[in-house]
Amino acid sequence: MDPQRKAHILATQRPFQDYYPDPLAHCYGCGRLNDHGYHIQSYWDGDETVAWFTPKPYHIAIPGYVYGGLLASLIDCHGTGSAAAYAYRAAGRAMDDDGPPLRFLTASLHVDYLKPTPLGVELELRGRAAEIKGRKVVIDIDVIANKEITVKGRVVAVQTPEKYIIDLIRQP
Repeated sequence: MDPQRKAHILATQRPFQDYYPDPLAHCYGCGRLNDHGYHIQSYWDGDETVAWFTPKPYHIAIPGYVYGGLLASLIDCHGTGSAAAYAYRAAGRAMDDDGPPLRFLTASLHVDYLKPTPLGVELELRGRAAEIKGRKVVIDIDVIANKEITVKGRVVAVQTPEKYIIDLIRQP
């Protein structure tokens, strides 16, 4: 992505994950309240979602390449965050409105590793809604390294029942 475009996105938007209520912000991949997590942050880029992540040297599979489990985790968390954002958009709601939070969990995760993903470069994750139907949102995600798609993923996300969300938020 063009660095100016990225800078504009970062300067003008809050990440989707910043809208998660505190009780729902502990995920290892995307929870802002998890001190040890990845802190994935997802944003709108037109009709697509985007996130960036730079793997650390210890995210290694073999010398020079990223561990596949990390790549699947990035797809998983960007996918569920994207599912929530698309659901809010489809409902005509802002992510910071007073209604019950829309949170999604992974029902299915499919990952195709197309080529080894190099360490030492920033990865870009691009998400697109393939389906929005009832409580289900399907997100297709590309992982891009050095302007090449190295991994493709599909997340089938289901909306967490409102009862569980409210119960978590009300806990002391």
